[in-house]
Amino acid sequence: MRSISDKDLGTPAVTNEHQVTVEIDGVSINVAEGTKLIRAAALAGINIPKLCSTDMLEPFGSCRLCLVEIEGVKGYPASCTTPVKDGMKVLTQTDKLGNLRSDVMELYISGHPLDCLTCDANRHCELQDMAGVVGLRDVRYGYQGKNHLHQEKDESNPYFNFDPSKCIVCSRCVRACEDI
Repeated sequence: MRSISDKDLGTPAVTNEHQVTVEIDGVSINVAEGTKLIRAAALAGINIPKLCSTDMLEPFGSCRLCLVEIEGVKGYPASCTTPVKDGMKVLTQTDKLGNLRSDVMELYISGHPLDCLTCDANRHCELQDMAGVVGLRDVRYGYQGKNHLHQEKDESNPYFNFDPSKCIVCSRCVRACEDI
């Protein structure tokens, strides 16, 4: 079991004897072929924002916070589902990525209840942490999104409670129940 303060590398380790070299934000790192970019970055000491990925589950790519830029690749792939390739050059912190991440987080927050100060997870909340990491300070859309405040909490499981008002549809809990 891991503590909430333990570092999560984003995706599980890959067992592969063949090593590849990837450059992430100018830092060169050798990792096992098949390692996902988010894990390679974490191993290089580079933190990429994330909500849905964890090193305890296979990657899913739903939150879209871990977007990166890869030299020679169109678009902004999710680093949690993108395997490293030998010679790959990746940027994790650009103005464009910052804007994209902030916009994505803004959508999450617009449908989330504003009860941080009274929430049990206050200051131990990944959503709160990532909002700070991406620099979200304002929500243009208001807070009238589908925040599911009217739905009851499901406290039937002896191991966890499910509060639909806190759900961001990352599927991590569903995947944990199915996979673990």
